[in-house]
Amino acid sequence: MPTHVPAEAHGDERGALLSFVEAQRAGLRRAVLGLTEEQATSRPSASALSLGGLIKHVAETELNWLRMAQQVPNEKQRDQSNWHESFQLLGDETTEGMLAFFAEVAAETEEFIRKVPSLDDTFPLPPAPWFPKDGRVSMRWLMMHLVEETARHAGHADIIRESLDGKTAFELVDLANG
Repeated sequence: MPTHVPAEAHGDERGALLSFVEAQRAGLRRAVLGLTEEQATSRPSASALSLGGLIKHVAETELNWLRMAQQVPNEKQRDQSNWHESFQLLGDETTEGMLAFFAEVAAETEEFIRKVPSLDDTFPLPPAPWFPKDGRVSMRWLMMHLVEETARHAGHADIIRESLDGKTAFELVDLANG
């Protein structure tokens, strides 16, 4: 763990969950520090993943979960025909643009979670083979899932970045802190 993640105040579960997901987002952002666009979109490992593509995917995934929790349509909804595009920067998309989009989604998630009456409030899961029929999850579950999902991809980003120039997560924390 390259950073310590405190709750905002003792016993502040909501603040702690928001802090943990933000710590993982920060790992993704740090992974592109000091890189050129060419480096951020390159695929230096056996994987088809790039750092810019990972940032896009995590931002779109968080937005999708946020829209499910809000129970409103997702303006960036993906399906089987274009799911792979969530991992690629296409057209005029840039890593800088994806970082800005990611920041917007993060701010919207934080605002929503801070305003939801209770972390025990639930929302329905969409019909899918991997979800239980008529399944529901809580806002607490949502936040824990965002920590899990973002951390998984932050780990991928660590490997990709180290493959690019040898910099590790600890070195990137130092770089980010000046």
